[in-house]
Amino acid sequence: MDILVVIALTLISAMIAAFAQYVFKSSIPKFKFSAKEVAGLARNKSVLFGLSAYVLSLAIYLVALHFGQLSYIYPVFASSFVFVFLISRYKLKEELTAMRMAGIALVVLGIVIVSLTY
Repeated sequence: MDILVVIALTLISAMIAAFAQYVFKSSIPKFKFSAKEVAGLARNKSVLFGLSAYVLSLAIYLVALHFGQLSYIYPVFASSFVFVFLISRYKLKEELTAMRMAGIALVVLGIVIVSLTY
């Protein structure tokens, strides 16, 4: 399989995983961490949807791993940090500091460097 397809699959997997994180964050109500309330999350439709997204992300990631090297694919999957950063900023309206943005820039730089090694 062409390496660009493997990269695309990895990026799609990372986007879906980031989306699952957003679903989890959006669907978990404010509650006290009692055993009953935590167990109730297993019946929360949004949590189950997020879990399904994670399973889909894993399936796509496994296909990418089948056709690519782990030492190459896994750093590209780190792009999920970038996607979570964007979702956090624009959907959850989280404040993002200069230090966080610098960290994300380093992640992107690392992904670019690894991508150039194939």
